[in-house]
Amino acid sequence: MIFRQLFDPQSSTYSYLLGDPRSREAVLIDPVFEQARRDAALIDELGLKLVATIETHVHADHVTGAWLLKNRCGSMIVISADSGAEGADRYVEHGDRVAFGKRYLEVRATPGHTSGCITLVLDDESRAFTGDALLIRGSGRTDFQQGDPRMLYRSVRSQILSLPPTCLLYPAHDYRGLTVTSVDEEQRFNPRLGGQAAEGDFVGYMNNLGLPHPKLMDVAVPANLRVGRPDSDAALAPEPTWAPLTFTFAGIHEIQPHALEECACNPQIVDVREPDEFEGPLGRIPDAISIPLGQLNARAGELAKDRPVVTVCRSGARSAQASVMLQKLGFKDVANLAGGMLRWRSDVHPVEGAGA
Repeated sequence: MIFRQLFDPQSSTYSYLLGDPRSREAVLIDPVFEQARRDAALIDELGLKLVATIETHVHADHVTGAWLLKNRCGSMIVISADSGAEGADRYVEHGDRVAFGKRYLEVRATPGHTSGCITLVLDDESRAFTGDALLIRGSGRTDFQQGDPRMLYRSVRSQILSLPPTCLLYPAHDYRGLTVTSVDEEQRFNPRLGGQAAEGDFVGYMNNLGLPHPKLMDVAVPANLRVGRPDSDAALAPEPTWAPLTFTFAGIHEIQPHALEECACNPQIVDVREPDEFEGPLGRIPDAISIPLGQLNARAGELAKDRPVVTVCRSGARSAQASVMLQKLGFKDVANLAGGMLRWRSDVHPVEGAGA
């Protein structure tokens, strides 16, 4: 099975991509609005078809990327029937299955953090995705959004800690950099729910946490009740229109050689190779400007910020870093030439200089 654990540092949210290697169908659990472009790039790079995004609950600390990914990838939005959300494509209940290829996730209702919390258990019970019901050595809070500590205690004990001891558990959040736990670990070491902790112990613990409400709660909850659909198009990050670009999982916009040759906007082509390479056997793209990578910060003033920039090197590696540097310097329309001069020459595009 294809499996990736993804992280949003702003909200400390984990998203999980699961794919069937034969059918190439995939699902994404708990996507984040600001990371939708990153997630879509990964799905594309891995050659997967996103069939569904699944929400473990209505989040209060970030806005879901479900609606954005549906528009980018055609994926179905899945959420609990008890969530209160509108606009989803499928509302699931306890015992339902969400399939991707020949694999599936079983839905287990685990209310208590919110009334619509679900845990998703992989078909062979080797992994489970617990949302905020069970965290690593902790649990989701129960003091808002229909939270109920007694209900949460019973949910976790009956639906999560009843799984095989070796089952790996993946939460929706962790604030200490921890990534995974297991049923056995949480049964033994969870200070709230493990060991001999009784229901009354857990209720007392949860009723005295004294935590402030999440900072984004007033924004996130209404947006998530619309499955992430923004109030207006102004909330969406604009896509570049000056050329057909690809956004990579590394966070870089790339332009293919044929698109650069056909580009009508006359971009500034910045070759960041060393001078001997610029004059060397690979040649150079006509009208390219030579600014070695080590000089780019000092010489960026030679470039116009109101014109697109395409960065070039031998293979596309150094120029990828150059595109990041230029963006940090305030250049908005920047793309890296995919494959660099090696790809440019192999695709038989025009060159000048020694390699012509």
